[in-house]
Amino acid sequence: MNAPPTRRSTTAAALVRTVALALLAALALTGLCAGPVAAADGDVTWTVRTAPNAYGTARSSFSHGINPGGQIKDAMIVANRGTSPLTLAVYAADGYTTDAGQLDLLTKDKKSRAVGAWVHADRDSIVVRPGKAVTVPFTISVPDNATPGDHVGGILTSLKQSDDAEGINVDRRLGIRIKLRVSGELKPKLAVEDLHVDYDGSFNPFAKGDATVTYTVHNTGNTVLSAQQKASLSGPFGWLRTEAGAIAAPPELLPGERWKVTVPVHGVAPAVVLSATTTLTPLLTDASGSTTSLKPVEATAHGWAVPWTLLLFLVLLIAAAVGAFLLSRRNRARRALREDARVRDAVEEALREHTPQRD
Repeated sequence: MNAPPTRRSTTAAALVRTVALALLAALALTGLCAGPVAAADGDVTWTVRTAPNAYGTARSSFSHGINPGGQIKDAMIVANRGTSPLTLAVYAADGYTTDAGQLDLLTKDKKSRAVGAWVHADRDSIVVRPGKAVTVPFTISVPDNATPGDHVGGILTSLKQSDDAEGINVDRRLGIRIKLRVSGELKPKLAVEDLHVDYDGSFNPFAKGDATVTYTVHNTGNTVLSAQQKASLSGPFGWLRTEAGAIAAPPELLPGERWKVTVPVHGVAPAVVLSATTTLTPLLTDASGSTTSLKPVEATAHGWAVPWTLLLFLVLLIAAAVGAFLLSRRNRARRALREDARVRDAVEEALREHTPQRD
């Protein structure tokens, strides 16, 4: 007889299931799902896709340019590939970039302030019969005071079920990304923040070592941006320059988002003082999918590259020099004292010899 599952194994299974569902949602949001997405357990299966209309017939996501105060109508198609009816909640939410570099959407209990607040489906829930599809129209209404630039979110379908065996509620979500570019002045801009360099040398004070350059890419503009990245290290006056290898581009960062970067650099000479230079070339993608390279942004920071063996040698050398100086000074002082005593004794002897003695 098999032993009943322990609480630890049950919790682990729940975590694995939750992670798997999150990955499925991320794939759907980025338009990477090529076929139906199974909603975990059972035979409940559904898909989401953009509706063909004047905006396109084979779109992987929704992308619109719109004026402040403007309105756009579009639609999503939800199909049930399973054998049981589906009741799905429908709602919109703001997007954000996860630590894994993927686009995700806020959960329903969190407040949206842009796309999630501007997109309204014509119904809050739908019922999709097996083998059937339902078209879900939605309206995008941008307020008059909307900030110019890019706003990213999505429209979601959600199936929330309780798992009595696991003792948890599972929220399975599939959605499609919505990118809005509100007209007005575009200000694409990236900044390099917290640039820092660390050096790790070897026992050989004259051998090359490794360095690590760390910094944060901050999207301080109002458009979605990625970037080409370069980093290099050099000694004083630009000598002994070492280029870092190829650096992967950061994910497309939404306005205001940050992305931490760590770059290993090998074969760095111990030049005592290192200058780390990082160059970002922002990449702006327009509505047609074309990418434009913008003016590069550069930042420089300094750090030490002194091997501890060389530093120890210098400390010992300085200590030896100081000790030799102090010893020489003490010897000179002793010789001076001996000379003074000799002269004093000689003077006293001479005085005794020339002093007449009394009877």
